[in-house]
Amino acid sequence: MELADAVVRIFPHLRRELPLGLLAVRELDLARRAVETLAAAPRDDSEVATPSRSELSADELDAILAWCRSGALEHASAGALRRRFPGLLPDGVEGDVLAGPLASPEEPRGVLILVAQRGRRFSDAHEAVGQALLDPFAAALENDRRLRALAAVREAAQADRAALLSRLGRTEFTDTVVGMEAGLGPVMERVGLVAGLDVPVLVLGETGSGKEVVARAIHARSRRANGPFLRVNCGAVPPGLIDSELFGHERGSFTGAERLHRGYFERAHRGTLFLDEITEMPGELQVKLLRVLETGKVVRVGGAQPIDVDVRVIAASNRKPDEAVAKGKLREDLHYRLNVFPIELPPLRERTGDLELLSEHFLAVLNRQDGTSKTISPDGLDRLRSHGWPGNVRELKNVLHRAFILADMEIGPDHIVFGSAEDAHAVSADLSVKVGTSVADAEKHLILATLQHCEGDKKKTAEVLGISLKTLYNRLNAYKVE
Repeated sequence: MELADAVVRIFPHLRRELPLGLLAVRELDLARRAVETLAAAPRDDSEVATPSRSELSADELDAILAWCRSGALEHASAGALRRRFPGLLPDGVEGDVLAGPLASPEEPRGVLILVAQRGRRFSDAHEAVGQALLDPFAAALENDRRLRALAAVREAAQADRAALLSRLGRTEFTDTVVGMEAGLGPVMERVGLVAGLDVPVLVLGETGSGKEVVARAIHARSRRANGPFLRVNCGAVPPGLIDSELFGHERGSFTGAERLHRGYFERAHRGTLFLDEITEMPGELQVKLLRVLETGKVVRVGGAQPIDVDVRVIAASNRKPDEAVAKGKLREDLHYRLNVFPIELPPLRERTGDLELLSEHFLAVLNRQDGTSKTISPDGLDRLRSHGWPGNVRELKNVLHRAFILADMEIGPDHIVFGSAEDAHAVSADLSVKVGTSVADAEKHLILATLQHCEGDKKKTAEVLGISLKTLYNRLNAYKVE
């Protein structure tokens, strides 16, 4: 039962013991320095308990926190309480008030507000009842907070799942990998061998060859299949934040750390963490990653207490490991730890037998999305086979998407365009935007045009646009562009 409903239900019962006019549970929002009413009763026309939010200054919040930590129940008039603790009471509250702190084992969470009926006052016996209510209401508030946190995690997981399905061009997760019986046959044999073992895996392959698909296939076939699968692009997270993102941070550990943050390792507990572009991780972070792999423990930034984590790590790189070690992009000791069972994906140019299967798959996804039934002609397939596919499966997906837009019902050779922006007649060094185009659409056109002009080089694109690499990745994810 939600806290708001529970408060409404218990209100008539408490009214038999207390001259109660209003019952309210307010939560402390430490990060935003505010107090907000989460639940209140009664809810009728005569005495409406309207949810409200009170903004606090730093001093006002400190005063409320100091009182909450004392655990003392306050009995005073509404006016006196407002003078002592501005913002503590909901707007419009007048009369005799009992106010008590609701604390969790970690820190103060909120306050219980009991307001007497008009013209009535609380007695010493009523104060004892109010004191007795603090622990059960504190537990109820903590349970409500956790339920809201779980709901937020569930929504985030659903959003991540939808984004992953979009990236993979699927509507549902299955054990089937396109090409597993053809060009990816040897790869899938190795996936089957290692999936049931709890060892790190290093997936190697050119950009766009499908490393995330293989990582997902390992997870789906493992004992962790029902646990979380989290992906971190080590090249997209700013160096100053990746430590906190991976390992978490304690509240107050640095400027802006206003609340405790659980990193990817904690959130992937009993699941799989996919570290893409591992060679882009700063060297000092590679040392910490090695320690986590060896000990199974993480320490949050600003913390001292090791936290046990049960996480399988799958790393991926488009670099040859030996070359990455020689160039200082990958620590040799971490390489040995990750390279327990390497899986190397062949580039698409070596898997020409998969071209038709992949093309049919991507066209089926596009047809399902648009409610069409477009096909590709034999001559169109021949043109696909003639290409070298430097961008691998990702390039094939984008080429087919462009051809799908250009074609009416059947995709032929003329609809299939490879290579530079000049070949595609899609972008030049100049970009025209019609008057009346929204800022969001203009930004999208500019980003995509620049990305194509830079031949898919995201780092170069971000530099040309003058934005961070993380911002570029966020925009491309929103545009559903790989």
